[in-house]
Parts: sequence; structure tokens; C-alpha cells
Amino acid sequence: MNPFQSIYEAVGEDNLRKLAAGFYQEVAKNETLRILYPEQDLKPAERRLFLFLLQVFGGPQTYSEERGHPRLRMRHLQWKIDGKMRNHWLNAMISSMDQLSLEPEVRELMMNYFVKVANHMINHE
Repeated sequence: MNPFQSIYEAVGEDNLRKLAAGFYQEVAKNETLRILYPEQDLKPAERRLFLFLLQVFGGPQTYSEERGHPRLRMRHLQWKIDGKMRNHWLNAMISSMDQLSLEPEVRELMMNYFVKVANHMINHE
């Protein structure tokens, strides 16, 4: 079984929506992270993250249908992402995950994915 499929099934759309919302609540409070989101209204970015999370964890492919292949690194090259920025992003995601009641195995799979992605996004020393 694809572990990401089981994440979608285990977590469900409502919790992925809450994860995206919680993440952007953290972004709004974090001056360093806020630099990555120049728009005043974070709702469009929150929706994009929600659709991305749905897709990557085995749910509907709406993100790709609307925006094409995620190409995360390419989409984020315009911003300086160093280890410090990575840590801010990861801490915001962890904080949002902490607001959900997740099974330990599911949380670990999600955490492993987010750490891998955060490390991959570093484009500056």
C-alpha cells in the first residue's frame, strides 16, 4: 500500500484543511516566514497548500488539475531559503500538526515527508 494513500485515508480532508489553516496562522505570526508570502491575504496560499497536501498524501489531484505539476523547488527559487528559513517553515508545520489528533505512525510518516521537502527546498547557504 502506498503510505501516502494511507495518510489521506487516515487523516481525511477536514484535518488536512485544518493543517493548512494552522500552518498559515503560524505564518501570519512569524515575520521571517511572512517574507515568503508577499500577498496580504493568505487564504489563496492556504487553499493551494490544502490542495497540495490532498494530492501528495493520496487524495484528489485537484492541485495538478488547476496548477500543473507541483515543481516545488522551482516555484520557490525566487526566495532565499536557507537552513534558518527551513527551520521556521518546519516549525510552523509541526506546530500546526500538533493541533491535530494524529496516530503516531501517521504523524511520523507526515513528519518524514515534511522534513524531506523542507531540506529539498534549501537553495541558499
